[in-house]
Amino acid sequence: MANSKLNVLFICNKSPWPPREGGPIAMNNLIEGVINKGHKVKVLAINTNKYNFDPKEIPTEYKDKTNIELVYIDLGIKPLDAFLNLFTGKSYHVERFISHSFRIKLIDVLEKQNFDIVQIETLFMSPYIDTIRKNSNASIILRAHNIEHLIWKRVASITKNPLKKIYLKYLAKTLEHYEKGILNEYDGIVPISIKDAEFFKNFSKTPVVTISFGININYINPVNIEDSEFAIFHIGAMNWIPNEEGIKWFLENVWTSISNEFDNLKLYLAGREMPKWLLSCKQKNVIVVGEVPNAYDFINSKAISIAPLFSGSGIRIKIIESMALGRTVISTKIGAEGINYTDRINILIANDANSYITAIKGLVSDRKKYISIGKSARELILKDHNNDSLVDGLIKFYKDLVLNRT
Repeated sequence: MANSKLNVLFICNKSPWPPREGGPIAMNNLIEGVINKGHKVKVLAINTNKYNFDPKEIPTEYKDKTNIELVYIDLGIKPLDAFLNLFTGKSYHVERFISHSFRIKLIDVLEKQNFDIVQIETLFMSPYIDTIRKNSNASIILRAHNIEHLIWKRVASITKNPLKKIYLKYLAKTLEHYEKGILNEYDGIVPISIKDAEFFKNFSKTPVVTISFGININYINPVNIEDSEFAIFHIGAMNWIPNEEGIKWFLENVWTSISNEFDNLKLYLAGREMPKWLLSCKQKNVIVVGEVPNAYDFINSKAISIAPLFSGSGIRIKIIESMALGRTVISTKIGAEGINYTDRINILIANDANSYITAIKGLVSDRKKYISIGKSARELILKDHNNDSLVDGLIKFYKDLVLNRT
């Protein structure tokens, strides 16, 4: 088995192409990594209203190596369905991903090919485990990008609207019940951080191995930070609630003070799905860029990255990418979860407004500091997040599972 080639089916809650935001980037890096190791891959993904594109735009080369197929599912919130769900005790988050069309396509794929591994990307595709079991002898793996219910618990905890808080707590509770209850249905679990792995080990008997987010170091080419604009930036999909809430908090509690003291310091906000309130933002020296053509080029053009996150789970890919490009990152402790960082050496941790203000002022007054931190950040990421090495660990886990099932 050591030298044999595997046939792996990836079932994705979003298309891994184009890799424009965290989830698709993480999925795509693993998929391409497995292919580069000589194994056969098939991708079956959802094309949604939230992450939608024309399948005809997928490059031929990508189609050929991934055999990607897509099924459209409307994930829009339907008020009547959401209301009726309140009386079922089921997770509305998960229920939205159940699709007859997707199930039929999955059965078709499983009947045409024999797979050694079926890797389910995110908890939300778990309703298809039974279909896989009935139509395949493959080992089924959960690639856990987050502890999903923890995100919603944290969002609920910082929500001020009383009615919204009650509803978010309900969503978190039903999602937690589902998440804990489904774990033992898997043959293996692959969380993205050591901290998340502790949760999965505590609530399941399923084998767990941590495989963090990996970057292709051949694509990470930093620009000398001294040649970049000394400016602050944030990059991330703004339809992800923790990102939107974090930036709103930063603008209200940190930026006013900073911009009043430093007239020429600018804040650039980049990412998909900018909310209307942010597009109309008139705060001093705030430039709302929106979606950028190339994330690496944008990151390379600025000096200081911020990640003011107070909810979420897993690992923040844009922090990893910013550090890999030698940028200094200022993050909350929650934002930096999953990274083996050392505060003030390869990242700056700031958990409240005063700490954020102090961190920014310190970098403005000591330019050598952000150069040093950025250099140390890149060294850490190249050591801990090399995609090639991480995929080796994943392949070993695959083969151990297959051997145990035979």
